[in-house]
Amino acid sequence: MFSHTCLGANDLSVSTKFYDAALAPLGVKNLGPMGDNIMLYGKEKPALLVLYPGDGQAPSSNGVTLGFAAASHADVDAFHAAGLAAGGTDAGAPGPRGHLPDAYAAYLRDPAGNKVCAYNFDPA
Repeated sequence: MFSHTCLGANDLSVSTKFYDAALAPLGVKNLGPMGDNIMLYGKEKPALLVLYPGDGQAPSSNGVTLGFAAASHADVDAFHAAGLAAGGTDAGAPGPRGHLPDAYAAYLRDPAGNKVCAYNFDPA
């Protein structure tokens, strides 16, 4: 249904460090820059663009959460730990989520304040 998602950055180099670390455990790779203002991420093709907003205004994502699929609970844990180590802030520690059966997730805020999470739905 979607071709890609964009998330704004205040400092592209800081955001790149965060996403390189947090997404690696999920198998998502840095596919390189597109010009000077955009970094591309994906597994085989670009699906996430981290960028400076085109209108020159500060990025804003109040109310938006971008969720990434994780292959295991361990990958959710690794996403959270790597993101924290790379400058993210905790927005929900790894663990079960009662709102969906078998949901196991972790939430982070990236350096620009965007909320991202990783979810796995395998039974414990």
